[in-house]
Amino acid sequence: MSWTSLQFLLDRCRDGRKMRVVAVCAQDEDVLFALDRASREGIVDGVLVGSKAKIEGAASALGISLAPFEIVDAPTEYEASEQAVRLVSSGAADTLMKGMVKTATLLKAVLNKEWGLRSGDLLSHLFMVEIPKLNRVVGHTDGGINLYPDLKTKVGILNNAVDCYHKLGVACPKVAVLGAVEVVNPDMPCTVDAAALVQMNRRGQIKGCLVDGPLALDNAVSLEAAKHKGIVSDVAGCADIFMVPNIEAGNLLGKVMLYMTGGVGAGVILGAQKPVILTSRFDSAETKLYSIALGAVLSQK
Repeated sequence: MSWTSLQFLLDRCRDGRKMRVVAVCAQDEDVLFALDRASREGIVDGVLVGSKAKIEGAASALGISLAPFEIVDAPTEYEASEQAVRLVSSGAADTLMKGMVKTATLLKAVLNKEWGLRSGDLLSHLFMVEIPKLNRVVGHTDGGINLYPDLKTKVGILNNAVDCYHKLGVACPKVAVLGAVEVVNPDMPCTVDAAALVQMNRRGQIKGCLVDGPLALDNAVSLEAAKHKGIVSDVAGCADIFMVPNIEAGNLLGKVMLYMTGGVGAGVILGAQKPVILTSRFDSAETKLYSIALGAVLSQK
């Protein structure tokens, strides 16, 4: 299965139960704008946690009515993170959205052993991007959480992404493990890891997907490029997920796909009991809306 547009996320939201999204430190104008649009689209209900005075001031500056939202007053980042996570872990809300709070502070609350959202799995970031030139949606991971993952960590990152795609209805996503070259080179550790991931997939240690690599980006994107280099692969040219070697590659690839191709995206942190919605201040309105929709869809499962 492949999607030509992230519109499918909005359609899925409308087909299912309306999710309650809790924004942590919701005085962030971008978050308020995104949630207001999502609320008016009818895809989620919003709970705004943070300084009530700051939330009201930001909403007033944007001309946003707070009538549709529940507000929970929490003056500090830590208090807001704890109260928001408790709402989700208790079942009173469905998922989190990062607002004007440090990621480390929010994730500390998410991973709290007593009332957090620990699942025992690794946390990782998945970004789905609608790329006009390719006329399809491609996921890429992990450009936001894990810095320089070793092989064990890469297995966790890959499993998180595959599980996400299963929840979205893709029974066997194709994963391209990216590198600078298409051959295993002992001087380039990421190519050795890529070969190990492929072998683990073939032997059933990594299930529910098809993995190939190392593949350079052109081969992952273009079947013609792969054929030109003599690469025979069921993943080349039709990968559903790009797996990057480290956070620099992931960050750069994500920004290129957005800002240099005219794409839009949707980003979440995976691995907790519920997804955590992440948006950048510079993301477009569409990317923020789709990120909320992705978090809501995954929360339904």
